[in-house]
Amino acid sequence: MQKIHVNNLVRSATFFQHAGISIVFVFMPIIASGVTDSIFEIGLLVASFSFAQILSEMYFGRHSDKKGTRIKFIRIGFIGCAIAFGLHYFAEDLSMFFIVRILAGVASGIMIPAMIAYTYEANIDKKRAATVISFHALGWLAGIAAAGLTNDLKLIFLISAASFIIGLIFTIKLPNPKQERETQPGTIKKVILKNKFLFLSLLLRHIGAAAVWIVLPIMIMERWGGDLYHISIVYVANTLTAFILMNVMASKIHLSNITKFKIGIGCTTFVFVGLSMVTEWWMAMPFMSLVGATWAFLFIGGNFHLMENNPRSTSTGIFSSTLSIATVIGPIIGGAIAFAFDYVAVMYFAIAIITCAFVVSLKIKK
Repeated sequence: MQKIHVNNLVRSATFFQHAGISIVFVFMPIIASGVTDSIFEIGLLVASFSFAQILSEMYFGRHSDKKGTRIKFIRIGFIGCAIAFGLHYFAEDLSMFFIVRILAGVASGIMIPAMIAYTYEANIDKKRAATVISFHALGWLAGIAAAGLTNDLKLIFLISAASFIIGLIFTIKLPNPKQERETQPGTIKKVILKNKFLFLSLLLRHIGAAAVWIVLPIMIMERWGGDLYHISIVYVANTLTAFILMNVMASKIHLSNITKFKIGIGCTTFVFVGLSMVTEWWMAMPFMSLVGATWAFLFIGGNFHLMENNPRSTSTGIFSSTLSIATVIGPIIGGAIAFAFDYVAVMYFAIAIITCAFVVSLKIKK
């Protein structure tokens, strides 16, 4: 009964954590277009959040293992995010948005690796942890839906800050179990070298995806005849599928974690083949649903494989930092390609680089 209680608290905290992040993240290209006309500058602004996350997740993920505790980093992260995302409300120009996005990246990076490791360690049956982690997808769904329903690009910042405050409340009752301290020198380097093909394939896949995400909200509104709430509808297809599939994985999908990861990487290619042929906003929904499916496979497969074989918070911190690195590089490349050619050219780039990612993933051994 105690484990069920802890899992429900973690589910709730995870839900509000990712709702707070997603309500701003998905709409950032639209928000940025209100302060600059340059698609390249929009790409840089989106990338600034992830650049800050890279260093934050690497440093605090490793620090969590060294200290042998998770809950302190989780709570500090929630407090920092409530402040940083709330400050978005007062940003009026491009410079201010750069500052608040960097602060938000640092704050969110403090808690993400610790939260994943805490969830994994709280479950004796590690497969059950997937049902808890799935609430990050449900949080993204709620955040995206809330932004669409609110239909106010200023109010969403206050809703985001409130989400982190609510999430913090759920962490107050969480126990603070002490873990064995991981103090070996050079651990980050060892984990990266040991899992180099996993991290490289993840990096390439997410560069392609992040390049598209910088232009997709703009395409929905400018090219495919959508409104702001249509962006929410399209992205909800993604997160709802991910949530359902992560829960199914706990009991129904009996594949090795590495096989799940490879499926997630390889099948992402078909998403952007489909999106390159879309002509109306609603046609993007099945392909975004496929994104959710591939994300569920690669996120659960990749993280669980790492935590089974490496220091947990350190390895999940590197996993998250790899995503953040890609979310720095991807928008810059996507913005540059869209500026030099057009939006569809970004899809072609994603197809090519994700195909390379799948080839690299085939080198990962169980």
